[in-house]
Amino acid sequence: MKVSVDVECSPEEARRFLGLPDVTKANEVYVDALANAMQGVGSFDQLQELSKQVAPMGQFGLKLFQQFLESGAAMAMSGAMSGAGKPKKGE
Repeated sequence: MKVSVDVECSPEEARRFLGLPDVTKANEVYVDALANAMQGVGSFDQLQELSKQVAPMGQFGLKLFQQFLESGAAMAMSGAMSGAGKPKKGE
């Protein structure tokens, strides 16, 4: 048996329901700081230096994060495909 439930709610309502913290103000500060830093960038070298400050691990860090997300998705898919949650014979 398969059951689907659709819930209509705003992202704010979903965040509160799941008990996730409100990071709106931190995000605003981060975006403002990044926008201010980008205003002073006039060349490719300055942009490259700024990107090193924003993402200290650079390309390697982004690739590592991508691999982390891909492995999590693969694990989720393998769990879904293996029949986790299906009733056993005789139940």
